[in-house]
Amino acid sequence: MSAIPWVGQDIVEFLKIIKPKSLETIGVVHKNALKTGKILLKIDKKDYLSIPSSFIAFLVGLIDGDGYIQITKTGKGFIVMKLVISLHLNDLATLEYIKSVLKLGSISIYKDNKSPTCKLIINKTDLQEVFFPLLLYHNMYFLTNTRITQFNTAMYILKNDIKFFNGIPSEIPNVFELPSTAIGYTKLPFFLNWIVGFTMAEGSFFIKSNNDGCFTLTQRLHIELFQAIKLVFKTTRKLENSTISRFSVSSKSDIQIVINFFSFSGLHPLVGLKNAQYLIWLERLNKSERYKNLNYPASVL
Repeated sequence: MSAIPWVGQDIVEFLKIIKPKSLETIGVVHKNALKTGKILLKIDKKDYLSIPSSFIAFLVGLIDGDGYIQITKTGKGFIVMKLVISLHLNDLATLEYIKSVLKLGSISIYKDNKSPTCKLIINKTDLQEVFFPLLLYHNMYFLTNTRITQFNTAMYILKNDIKFFNGIPSEIPNVFELPSTAIGYTKLPFFLNWIVGFTMAEGSFFIKSNNDGCFTLTQRLHIELFQAIKLVFKTTRKLENSTISRFSVSSKSDIQIVINFFSFSGLHPLVGLKNAQYLIWLERLNKSERYKNLNYPASVL
């Protein structure tokens, strides 16, 4: 815009003025919510703006798959709100990484479950003071229907200072409008890093019994979203869209595109168990006659 004759630079300067320099709280925070010793009292909120946008997009994708915004009621009918990311206990390091960057939340471990889990829990105050404002600041949002519905409901509650669960209306306005086409998703500036985070939750790298290397993404039915993923990976392979949506590729050319995406695109990297799975997959592909001549990262060669 600065190249527009006469007025271009004025527009740029005006946009700099109106862009917030810190994070604007969503709704009203009760004075007792910010207790002494809380992280928000130790860190200036504007410091959160230094968190890379690639990390925020990655985190949104992960939450779309392995997280949820919980909105429940107490015995007296009050609203309880929190954001939870739940992973297998073996992937505790991933939650510790997220917490170290985001500087929010607490980690709980549940060893007694049949499948031991760990959870990163971000409370309501931190959501309205930091995390939701970060999403608005970066113009990022959830892309699965369930998560966007939860986000819309949470934002409505906070903006309207609703205290009681029975005060939540049945019709909630959208904070963001989801793209209506697959191409629309691909044009979202955060979409590629979102895919990395979504892969952390819903992706799998494996070798079939016939030695085919496979990369898959699976979730509940999201036709346009998965069509967009197909466009990103430039494949002609048909999607499965029945009761679920599944993206799956195994051809030599498709696998090279997958490797390029996760190893050579400069996106936020896979971390934790998913990264370990990916590296083992690369090593096995490199030993295969079918895939050994692909372009691999130096760490695999």
